[in-house]
Amino acid sequence: MSLRTTLAAVCLAGLSACSFHSLGNLKPGTSSVSDVLATFGPPAMRWVNTDGSMQLAYPGGPAGFTTHMVFVAPDGVIERVEQVLDQAHFSQIESGKSSQEDVLRLLGPSFPAWTVYFEARDELVWEWRYCDAWWKAAKFDVLFDGTTGLVRSTYSLPDLDGRRIVPSCSP
Repeated sequence: MSLRTTLAAVCLAGLSACSFHSLGNLKPGTSSVSDVLATFGPPAMRWVNTDGSMQLAYPGGPAGFTTHMVFVAPDGVIERVEQVLDQAHFSQIESGKSSQEDVLRLLGPSFPAWTVYFEARDELVWEWRYCDAWWKAAKFDVLFDGTTGLVRSTYSLPDLDGRRIVPSCSP
């Protein structure tokens, strides 16, 4: 991939993250999945439940600090929109119980370049960038057992991004 293509992809990801800060004319209970797709484009991931309801993931990474989940009722109307990269969602991940699919449905996809497999530990690590409770840039990691796919542990660290002081951020 060329530098120009990479920069374009990063800019587009940043724009989609910024655009989702405001739902614009979208209103839960009134707006439809067609309105979401027309406004924000295709989601990074989509799950269709047995009852016909859907969940759409709109990650703002790698430059952004948010991932928005759009929950759509079986009739195609938006039920709710949640920003999921926060402590309330992180705390739902259970060591030894949560699977990779559980984490994807809870947080959406991590940025692919931040996914690392450690062969010696048979461990897969996914990472998300987010704003912590003090509005500082941070990274949240989920460590999976490489064989079972279940969560081993999670942790958060400041995102220094090569700096001495953790930069401020806004969701």
